[in-house]
This record gives sequence, structure tokens and C-alpha cells, in this order.
Amino acid sequence: MAHSLSAKKRIRQNTKKKIINRAHKSQVKTQIKHFEAALSSGDVDAAGKQYQLLVKKLDKTAATSTMHKKTAARKKSRLAKKLNQLKAKKA
Repeated sequence: MAHSLSAKKRIRQNTKKKIINRAHKSQVKTQIKHFEAALSSGDVDAAGKQYQLLVKKLDKTAATSTMHKKTAARKKSRLAKKLNQLKAKKA
């Protein structure tokens, strides 16, 4: 257990930030599920719209350092690859 005031404050801050970070990560995961559902349905327009929303959410999450910028870039790249494969398949 922390004894100093600064250590106790740090514990409080970490607890709050942990809740916020978990919420952001959960939102990203939910957005990925929506995107993958649109991909599996085969609707290119819906998948493109979901991809745009996903990219926005990933960029915001990476900007607040909840997720590393390169992790967000890697996820965007892999999901864009899937979207491009669907577009090529439909064309």
C-alpha cells in the first residue's frame, strides 16, 4: 500500500486512466467486428463506410497513446488489405 500522498494520487490517476484506456480499446474491437461483419456480408459500400469509421477510431486511440501508432497502422493496413481483396473479388 502506498504511503505518500503523491503515490496515492498516482494510484487514483492510474485507476481512472485504466478505465478510459479499456473503453477505447473495447470501442476499437467493436468497430473491427462491425467492419468484419460488413466484409462477410459482401457489401463493398458498407465495408468501406465501416473502414472509414474504424480508421478514425484507430487514429484517435493512437493519438492518446492508448495504442501505439505503429500498432494502429498495422491494423489499418491489414484491414485495408481485406477490403481491397473484397473489392477485387466484386470487380
